[in-house]
Amino acid sequence: MTLKVWEHDQGNWAVLRVSGEMDLVTSPAVRQRVHDAVAEGRRSLVLDLGEVRFCDSSGVGVLIAARRLMRSCQGRLRLILPAQGAVEGSHVNRVLAALGVRRLFEVYPDLASATAETDSLSA
Repeated sequence: MTLKVWEHDQGNWAVLRVSGEMDLVTSPAVRQRVHDAVAEGRRSLVLDLGEVRFCDSSGVGVLIAARRLMRSCQGRLRLILPAQGAVEGSHVNRVLAALGVRRLFEVYPDLASATAETDSLSA
């Protein structure tokens, strides 16, 4: 399966919607899109991972690197991962939780809550 990334704006947020598989071959495309957004001056970024069907350690590495990059430029990064029981996104949710890194991210169930202007973290 291939990886696709679409970008659009939602208020002050740049939203990257990712679908497919994030693995060693495809995850560099997500990394590049995050870097491109930062280079364009975007400091508020949402990664919508609701349509990601598979994520290996290289995909997780890209997410951690994106978090580090956004923090280094005083930016904000939020992830959209549908609820644990949902078909979409549950794989990424489980992978992040199993590796003990889910707590590093601001995680939201949908675009509306991810782009709401609030500083509170969602569980």
